[in-house]
Order: sequence, then structure tokens, then C-alpha cells
Amino acid sequence: MRQLRLTAPVEARDRLDDLLGRHDAHAVRIWDLAGDATCVELSLTNRDIGEFLDDVDDLGDVTITMKPQSVLTLVPGREQAPEDLVDVEPLSPHEVFLAGLQSVGSWTGFLGYAAVAGAVVWIGMQLNSVFLLIAAMLIAPFAGPAMNAALATATGDRRLLGRTVVRYGAAITVVVGVVAALHALLGTDLPTNTMADTANVSAVAVLLPLVAGAAGALNLMQAERSSLVSGAATGVLVAAALAPPAGLVGMALVIGEWAMVGSGAFLLALQLLGLNLSGALLFRLYGLRPGSARYGRGTSGVSWAALGASVLGLVVLVTFQLSSSPTLQRSTVQTEVASQITELVVEDPEADLVEVDARFTRADIPGQDTLLAVVHVQPTGDADLDQLEQRLGAELSAAMTERHDVVALVTVTAIPRP
Repeated sequence: MRQLRLTAPVEARDRLDDLLGRHDAHAVRIWDLAGDATCVELSLTNRDIGEFLDDVDDLGDVTITMKPQSVLTLVPGREQAPEDLVDVEPLSPHEVFLAGLQSVGSWTGFLGYAAVAGAVVWIGMQLNSVFLLIAAMLIAPFAGPAMNAALATATGDRRLLGRTVVRYGAAITVVVGVVAALHALLGTDLPTNTMADTANVSAVAVLLPLVAGAAGALNLMQAERSSLVSGAATGVLVAAALAPPAGLVGMALVIGEWAMVGSGAFLLALQLLGLNLSGALLFRLYGLRPGSARYGRGTSGVSWAALGASVLGLVVLVTFQLSSSPTLQRSTVQTEVASQITELVVEDPEADLVEVDARFTRADIPGQDTLLAVVHVQPTGDADLDQLEQRLGAELSAAMTERHDVVALVTVTAIPRP
């Protein structure tokens, strides 16, 4: 529930009493103020706030103050009190939108967090530290612009959308710039393992921003006590889609790894569009639409144009990704190669599989995508180890090169049985 305080003209007292009863207001206090005004303090369920605010607009000169925290209203002796407390409702669309507007705060703090996040991203990627990357995701201020962009798209609010795009661009620019500056001063000329892992894009990479956008929107719509999932957790999920690619672009620019720059830029574009599309669709399903009551901002044309641009952009990017194998599908290709090598070795009567590791190398060899596979086997009988290694290596290299548009270098190591 939310607690509200409003003032209205004294002559509207009877209509106000009727509205309080119709909306089942709780903990109501009414008193008269000097200057022919009435003040009312009340508590309403989240679902009734929107309709109540619409109705009081007809009372004349009304001012409203609403506390943004949940309140608990208890009536002594009511047997259904426990049921009332566990009946936690989502926030009203009005409150979700106004909270989004309020979150567009100071530029100083926003850019400061972006700079700190960029520094932590660089340290994490330079040291190959997953823990530091998670810390950077906690700090990175990407969740606010992401959700505000989705709100603006759902409601067709051109002003909010424009401000959000500017903030998006500023945050990403600061993160990339800080990472690039630190890497130019303190980094090495070789890509780190974390850079290589981030640059290896999966064929299903589009699913992460779609899920993250929906989770962020769902979190904004839930009441504070309705879930054990914190806002920080969903913020990390949103930042996870953006912080590592931004760090990758900054580091790769400095050392001239243009393929990695392309992968990072592709991921950033994919994540931004995916977050916006899923978040905006969920907000629209929830009731946030152009020209909704109270805020009265936004047009259907802007909303549909932004949604259409997000859908078209995603279709173009995913189509480009699927037609650019293996450049933008390296993670998926690595998994498929490991699986296919496993199948081929298992079918070979002279070898038992011990282990397979397949990965794209960081070697910059012009005109080829080099995939290195290291296979450990044991002979099933008395086969010559050298001959087994040479035969299997040649067969597996030819098979993987034929099946995938890569140069497959397969090294087979035959380990004698104890």
C-alpha cells in the first residue's frame, strides 16, 4: 500500500468522501485548513492509486504528496490481517513512470560511477578476474538508462527517450574511454583471456538482453516486499550485458585488435536493442502506454517507431550474425567442434576419449579463423601411439575444417594405458 496526502477545496469535501469510500481507502484522516481547503491523509492499495489520482483531478485545485515506500495498515481485531499483509500488489503504472523520471538525476554522480566502473572493468579484464567484473557490474550505471529507454519507448515519450539515449551514449563513452586510457598507460600489447572469452560471441547471445530487459522491467513494477530478488541483482543482470563489451572495445582499440572491436561493438548494439525491446513490451503489457493519465506525455507514433526500430535492428543484427559464421558465433562453434570431435573419437575402434578442448586462438593470421583442438586419447589395444596420433589428427582436422568455415588444427595426444 501507499500513503498519500492531498489538499482539495472545501466545497469538494462531499465528492472527496465519496471517492474515499469507492476506492476503499484505509487509515483516513481529514481536517480543514485555513484558506477554505481540506487536507486528507489516507492509504490505498497499489492497484487503486492510478484510478484514484485520475478521479481527484475533477475536484479542482488539488495537490498530492505520495510516499514512495510501502506502508502496512493494521486494524486491531481483524482476523484477515495476515491475509492482507501477504497480498502484495505490483506498483501502479503511474508510480513506475514517475519513478523513472525521478531516476534521471545528477550528471556528476552518473558519470562518476561510469568512470569508476570502467576502471574496475579494466582491472578485471586485465587480471582475468571474474570477481572484479561482477563488482564492475554492480557499479556500472547502465540499468537506469536501460529501463528509462524502455519506459520512453512504451509510452512514446520523445523527451525522455532523447535524454536516455544521451545518457546511454555518455556512460558507454566514459567506460570505453577510461578502459582505453588505463590500457594505454598500464596494459600489455596482447589480448587477455577474458578479452578473448568476451569476444567469442554465442549464436544465442540475443537471449541475454531480452531476459535482462524483462527482469529489469519486472523488478520496477514489483512492490518492495513482493520478492526476495533485489533491484541490485537485476541491475547486475542488465550491466552484465553491457559492461564487458564496453571494456572489450576500449582495450581492443588500444592494441589494434579490430576483430575484437567489432565483436564488442556488435554485442553493445545487440544488448541495447534487446534490453529496450523486451523491457518496453513488458511495460506496455503492464499498462504503460502513450498518453496515459496523469503524465499525459508521449505519442503512439513515437512508441511504435521506437519499437519498430528495436525489432528491425535486432533482426538485422541477428541475420548478420548468423551469416557471419564463425566470426560472430565463435562460442557456439567451439562447443559444436568439441561435441563433434567427441562423437568421432567415440566411434573410432582404436581409441578411447580422455578429454577434448577446442578454442579459437588469438593469433592474428590473415585470411583465416584458426581453431585449435587438443584431444587426449588412450589406445584400445596395442596400436602404435605415433600412428594413432597422426591418423586421428589428420581425420579430425579434415572433418572440422569441412564442417565449419575454419582452419581446424587438431592435436591428438595418445596416452599409454597404465
